This record gives sequence, C-alpha cells and structure tokens, in this order.
Amino acid sequence: MMQDDTLRFSVIQMTPGADKGANIAQARGLIDAAVAADRPGLVSLPEVWSCLGGDRAVKTEAAEVLPAAGSGETGGDAYEFLRETARRHRIHVHGGSIGEQGGDRLYNTTLVFDPDGREIARYRKIHLFDITTPDGQGYRESATYGAGDAVVTCRIGGLTVGLSICYDMRFPELYLALRRAGADLIMVPAAFTLQTGKDHWDVLLRARAIETQCWIAAAACVGPHRDGRGETRFTYGNSLIADPWGSIVARVSDGPGFATARIDPARGAKVRRDMPVLEHRKLA
Repeated sequence: MMQDDTLRFSVIQMTPGADKGANIAQARGLIDAAVAADRPGLVSLPEVWSCLGGDRAVKTEAAEVLPAAGSGETGGDAYEFLRETARRHRIHVHGGSIGEQGGDRLYNTTLVFDPDGREIARYRKIHLFDITTPDGQGYRESATYGAGDAVVTCRIGGLTVGLSICYDMRFPELYLALRRAGADLIMVPAAFTLQTGKDHWDVLLRARAIETQCWIAAAACVGPHRDGRGETRFTYGNSLIADPWGSIVARVSDGPGFATARIDPARGAKVRRDMPVLEHRKLA
C-alpha cells in the first residue's frame, strides 16, 4: 500500500439519497471494490454521503451524536461503519462528511480513522452553502447546520493532510492556513451542484492546488437526489485528484465509482523548491 513515502489513494464517488442504510451499503461496496482493484492505503468518501436530500427532520434523524474525540466509545451507524472499514482493510479512511448532532444545530463533519480504527481527526465545515444557483434554485445550509471554526490537519503516513469540505474551496485563505500548518495533501469532499460544478469545479480545485502547491483530493456525490420539497436536484460528480502543479492525475467518470493515484511527497517538495510562493507572499 505504501512504497517509501508515497501513498496510494482512492477517491470514492457515490449517488446517495436520504436512506442512510442504503448509503452505507453503497459506500461499503465501492470501498471494497477500490481496495480489491487498487490496494489503496487511504480512501475518501464524499460530503454528506450518509444522507443527501430530504428535509430537516430527515437530516436530523440521520445525523449522529459523535463519541468524545479519542475516547474510543461506540458511535452511530455511519461512524462505526467508517471505523470498521479502516480496521477490516487496514487502511486510513477519510469519511467525507456526515451529519453531526450538536444540540439545536447539526454540523457537517469530517472524520478520519487510522488502520486500527482510531479517530485521528475531526473537522466541522467552516463555510456554509447559502447561495442561489444560476437556474434560481436556493440553498441555505445555515438553516440546518452550524459552522465550525477550527483549521484541522492530521498525519497519514509521511503526509500532513489538511481538511476542508465543498464550499470551503471558494475561500483560499483557509487553504493558505492549511499550507502554513504543513499540509501536503488537502481533502475536499463535496456534493457540488451541477449548475456551479460545470463552470467552477475544475477551475477552483486546480487553483487551490496551484496556490498551495499541495495535492488536492475531491471525492464527490454525483447524480440526482430529492430535496425536502420532493424536487429533484443534481450533483456534479467528477471526483478528482490534482497534483501540486495543478494537473489532474485521476478522475472518476459519470456515475458511482472510484479513481486512484499515487501521492508522492517529493512532487510537492520539488514544486515548492523551484517556485517558493509561500516565502514570496507579501500581503497575507
């Protein structure tokens, strides 16, 4: 799974809905297939893969009370699935994001587990998706979710991994903070809308890779789901991995699936040595 300091890494693309059990089964099948085919040491799931769509009540029911960080206590179905998957395959699992119960609010939360099933990182999405798409559809993530406030990294193999979620990608100051925290690889699990994705997805992800000189990995949802009013909405998919030069080195085709790349820290080190943009930065 690892050779020297390199890491084989798979991004998982899903078409989730509001049925948490069905979503877990879909995630399990895709991860098992990726491990069998490509033997990654790290896999990443999309944003809100455990429950996409439905109204506030549906999201609240699917959300989980998370064990205290580092406690080793038992969590909910999605939490335990991620933990069990890491143990069963002896890999690191980046859990995309799931709904976290937080009193009168939910949080859009990333969890990372090591091959022993230990939780090694937890990140709450900072920037909430309150926008209107070009076709007039409105999204108000802040009506259901609270915002996080912490910049989070963890160590996986020889890499420092920075955590972000979807809409965060539009805010380069977070990615600068992750680079300054030592990130070599930055995760961007997403449920990006079709309307915005077709114009902005590749551009934004490649820009974040170029600016930070980090590997960027974006596991995404793809296809239709039903919102709380029963209307069909579409996510863009196109899960990808980009290298520190901004070149896309792996991409998932349409529909559920996975793509795998070899993350080599030496690639980032060379780019940073030859073009030391962090040292040249003047205004931020």
